[in-house]
Amino acid sequence: MQIQPYLFFDGRCEEAVAFYRDALGAQVLALMHYSDAPAGDAGCPGGQPPPADKVMHAALQIGQTLVMASDGFASGRPEFKGVSLSITADDDAQARQLFDALAAGGQVQQPLGPSFFASSFGMVADRFGVSWMVVAGTQG
Repeated sequence: MQIQPYLFFDGRCEEAVAFYRDALGAQVLALMHYSDAPAGDAGCPGGQPPPADKVMHAALQIGQTLVMASDGFASGRPEFKGVSLSITADDDAQARQLFDALAAGGQVQQPLGPSFFASSFGMVADRFGVSWMVVAGTQG
């Protein structure tokens, strides 16, 4: 069994895909727009057709994890509350690189630094509001 995050960017998914490709080395495995769906198959609740140029589904390989994404119904600003994605770096240098890349245009919630449980730990909300915990050198 696997749990895979599925993030809804409410109209900014292609921008997010490009950002994660650059910031995290994400590989784009799939990217489909609503216009790619057969006629009548990409409906939204309430019968409103989604914008044809928005992302219906994207699949990103980030390290060993598959992260899926969409524009959803492209109805406004996305909100990512109560969830944080944790990314484990190979070492402190990579943790710094990932943290700084995710922080560009975002908001640092806890600066990256040593912790009692890791040689590097920090928290950041990226430019899309997705919360990330970056960790390296865990103890135990």
